[in-house]
This record gives sequence, structure tokens and C-alpha cells, in this order.
Amino acid sequence: MKRIAVLGSTGSIGTSTLDVIAAHPQEMQLTAITAHNSWEQLAQQSKQFHPRWSVLSNEGLKSTASPDAFSDSTELLFGEDQIERVASSEEVDIVICGIVGAAGLKGAWAAIEAGKTVGIANKETLVVAGPLIMDLAAKNNAILLPVDSEHNAIFQALQAGHPQEVKRVILTASGGPFRGATLSELKDVTPESALAHPTWEMGPKITIDSATMMNKALEIIEAKWLFNLSADQISVVVHPQSIVHSMVEFVDGSVVAQLSPPDMRLPIQYALTYPDRIAGLNTPMDWSRSFELTFEPPDLEAFPALRLGFEVAEKGGTCGAVLNAANEAAVERFLAGEFRFCDIATSCQQVLESHQFDPDPDLEELFLLDGWARKEIKKWK
Repeated sequence: MKRIAVLGSTGSIGTSTLDVIAAHPQEMQLTAITAHNSWEQLAQQSKQFHPRWSVLSNEGLKSTASPDAFSDSTELLFGEDQIERVASSEEVDIVICGIVGAAGLKGAWAAIEAGKTVGIANKETLVVAGPLIMDLAAKNNAILLPVDSEHNAIFQALQAGHPQEVKRVILTASGGPFRGATLSELKDVTPESALAHPTWEMGPKITIDSATMMNKALEIIEAKWLFNLSADQISVVVHPQSIVHSMVEFVDGSVVAQLSPPDMRLPIQYALTYPDRIAGLNTPMDWSRSFELTFEPPDLEAFPALRLGFEVAEKGGTCGAVLNAANEAAVERFLAGEFRFCDIATSCQQVLESHQFDPDPDLEELFLLDGWARKEIKKWK
């Protein structure tokens, strides 16, 4: 029986993870769940799964959240430090890190430091502190398993060869709601249209990142650290059907891909059952009907955020933390109606270019730069 903590259990990754756990009660036990504000949804999850702990990181909810709404067998905890506590607990075997943004880094760090098996759904953890995270995992014998569909696909495909045989990895991108649009056509994009993703159902921040293709920029950086690649070993191709989730090209010219209908429960389940495979909830491929798979190069002029991903992967150091924080703040301003769509990538580039670069930062410096970049975006006009 695998004992599982889900950090960010009320988000899209978290709820999909709970679906998987519910489908496999003989193999999986939910031990801890966490949320920031959504205490009523967290309470419902507690009533359904009866975890050992439920954590609300927003301590301001102490006077609002009713302990009676939670399962009698669940201990309700408050504060960000309690996320780190449950993530590192001896009663937890696997930690799924689904907290969106840089806020998820501390929980992931605690789990890795405790030597857990960690399912990384929060790409920002490696974007912000990739070298530090990978060194920490090696030091503490922690196992990092990617939950993002693209990185999970690469992880699976890499098992077809040895690391030294990899020529490059190819990340696929759906293209989001504005695939094929020109730069001029994107200037008047509204938050409502940017939130209408054609393939995936995700939270608002990740959906906007998909629309700008910043999500793919962050995935480039994540792939570099997770798979020990150079920036020139990473490519991106637009694949609107979202059936091929990513590919690995080996030195002999062979390309190995992972295919499945778009459903996050598949990569989540693979991370929870690795190295084994068991029957799951996702809909299988229907090979009895005709369908097409198309691929096209990305438009770096219309989607300059993607170019930033390659630049940051090449340079490393403090760049990932600055880009991530600037983007999170810029997306907030766009959703609030204070930024135009094209301002997101432009402001991120300017903040990135103006920061004091350090090729070998420690965690404290990365957190300081995170705060600095957010303040710079708030001042940006």
C-alpha cells in the first residue's frame, strides 16, 4: 500500500490524482491533502478519503474553516510550514507536488530532502531551482518522477535507450487557443478568449501560459535539469491533437514517442505506480477509426515567450527564478485587465534582461529575486 500526500489537492492536478487514488483503493492510500484557500473543497475531500492530515496554508482561515466539516479521522492543520511537515512525514511514501507556481517549491524541497518519491507536477520547482533540486535529490536518494504529460512522456520514451544515446528530446505543444495567429492578431486578445483552451482543462494560470506558450518555455527549462540535457538537445513542435505527448530522438535516428488521448490521470497514475503499470481510468486509443496527427514548427515571432525558454535554459543561474516570477505576476495583471496579452512576454523579457545575473545562486538568493521580479512587474507600464 503506497501512502500518498497530494500538495495542492483542490487544483486540476490534485483532483485528477484523487481520481486515480479512488480507483485503486487496494494499492493506494491518501495520507495528506493541502490547499491554500479552498477549505470547503478540502473538507469534502477529507470526508471522502479520510486522510491523516488536511492542511490549509492560509492561516487566515483559522476563524473561517470549520473543523466539523472535515472527517473525524483527519487532523486539520494551518500554515505553510505544515505543508513541509506532511511532505516530509515518515507516514508518507509518495508526494505529488501540484501547487501552482513558485509557492510549490518549499513543499517539494521538504519532500526531496526527506528522500521521498516525488511526483513533480509543478514545473516551476525545477525552473526556479533546477540544479539545487537535482543535487538535493541525489544527496538524499529521492526519486523524481515527472507528472507533466510532456515530461512524463519523455521519461517513458527514455527507457528505450541509454542517456548517452539521446540526440534530443522533442516537446509537443498544442498551440493553445491562438495557434496560427499572427503577432498583430494577438494584440487585442482578452482573458476570456485566452482561457478557452481547445484540448486541456487546467487552472487559469496554466491556461494563460499555454496561450502565450510560456508553459512550453518553462517546460524547456524543466527538461534541461530533469533529464540532464543541454539547451540545444531540446526542441519544440506544435501538435494540436495532443495525442503525441513528446518524443525522444536517439543518435541512430530512431524516434520513440508516447501516445494517448489527453488525460492527466495517465501520467499521474504512472508516477504513482512506477515502475509498474496497472489498468487505469483514461480512455484508450481507438485504432479502429481514422485520424490524423499533424506537426508544425512554432512561430517564435508571434509567441516570443518560447524564445525566452531557450535563452534561459542556455544561460541558467538566476534566470529561471526571475522569468518564472515575472511571468506569474504578469499573468495576474493580464487576468485583472491591467496588461495586454502581448505585454506578458515583453515585460518578462525586460525584467529578465535588467536583473543582476548570478550563475551559481543559493536558495535564499533565488527567493529574493523572485520577490524582486514580482515587484518589477507591478511597476511595469
